[in-house]
Amino acid sequence: MTKYIITGGRPLNGEISISGAKNAALAIIPAALLVSGRCRIENIPQIKDVTIQLQILQHMGADVRMVDSHTMDIDCTGISSPIADFDEMRQIRASYYHIGTLLGRFGEAVVAMPGGCDFGGVRPIDQHVKGFHAMGADVEVRNGVVYAKAATGRMHGAYVNLDVVSVGATMNIMLAAVLAEGITVIENAAREPHIVDLANFLNSMGADVRGAGTNVIKIRGVKKLTGGTYAIIPDQIEAGTYMTAVAAAGGSVLVKNVIPRHLNCISSKLEEMGVDIINMEDSVLVRRRGALHRANVKTMPYPGFPTDMQPQIATVLCLAQGTSIITEGVWDSRYKYVSELLRMGANVQVNGRIAVIEGVKRLTGAAIKSWDLRAGAAMVIAGLCAEGVTEVEGVNYIERGYENLVEKLRSVGADIESVYVPDPEGVEEEEAV
Repeated sequence: MTKYIITGGRPLNGEISISGAKNAALAIIPAALLVSGRCRIENIPQIKDVTIQLQILQHMGADVRMVDSHTMDIDCTGISSPIADFDEMRQIRASYYHIGTLLGRFGEAVVAMPGGCDFGGVRPIDQHVKGFHAMGADVEVRNGVVYAKAATGRMHGAYVNLDVVSVGATMNIMLAAVLAEGITVIENAAREPHIVDLANFLNSMGADVRGAGTNVIKIRGVKKLTGGTYAIIPDQIEAGTYMTAVAAAGGSVLVKNVIPRHLNCISSKLEEMGVDIINMEDSVLVRRRGALHRANVKTMPYPGFPTDMQPQIATVLCLAQGTSIITEGVWDSRYKYVSELLRMGANVQVNGRIAVIEGVKRLTGAAIKSWDLRAGAAMVIAGLCAEGVTEVEGVNYIERGYENLVEKLRSVGADIESVYVPDPEGVEEEEAV
């Protein structure tokens, strides 16, 4: 298995460039299935989840060609079956977008239930199914496989009022609706930047999607989408992760290739904690030299504080003066990582969705484990600011969503390396899903 070995206590100084948005890419890549002809997608992050999405399309019959390390040409003309590869589908959560795209293209989808991170709660697709039902599809799950089929052979427009704000359901219904007959309206839609990015991609290919970024999205179905070129937006969560790393370890880092307004929910909380944030046109300067102040954080749908930044901000608050309270407002529980912080000397108590954090003077290096993608990023941040050496296991989770994390951190002065450690029994580490 691979571990990260981190010697903490070094401030971070320099520049880090942010990659394309993971959550946008994981929806835009399968959206290419709806396009007649070749589309070129730029600023694709080099991460494992993206590789799996591309492999799913290839194994279905798509022609996928690398233009450069971050640009792909995708032509799905050769796909003739609504059945996706089950083994690959089970490896990532975002594989469920193939339900919407296959329904949109073929009026039918046979897709394995998706996998992905498990951070302590059920992650249902009931809101996705609600939208598909409204648009005329029968959906059932048998033996871990989703079988969906439009009764008339083609999806039709419908009014869908989501019971809860769901990013995945909003995007999946959009994908199913762009080639449907008639108009689809999504009420209580999610507003995240990657939803706007998906809408912009679809519109650049000929779709008619309006209202993305608001809580009401209207999609007028069109007969076909044609090829084109589109660049994915920068990754809000990757940027926020490096911003919190600077807050925890200290120093001054220019975070480049970002859209500063997408980071306001993160920047404002860090400023409250005593971190200097200077917004520029496409970059953010993050500086922390003094003590950190306590803060209360509640995760909420965008434009609120993102749940995908909760473990990272919690790690920073472990070093803040006073008592901080985190309320997880999106998932039932996302605190499995807290046991690892306790091993490093943190003082955190969890009760349901609430974590109470008493700031300590220091964290101490320890052998810790990554439980999921964002918790893994938090463990790296803990190692960067801890005294001594920290060993992080389970880094395959981290590499699902962060491109060249070790190299980027080393470029700003972090003492971190990726080390392969043979399994004592000679058995390779089981691949996490």
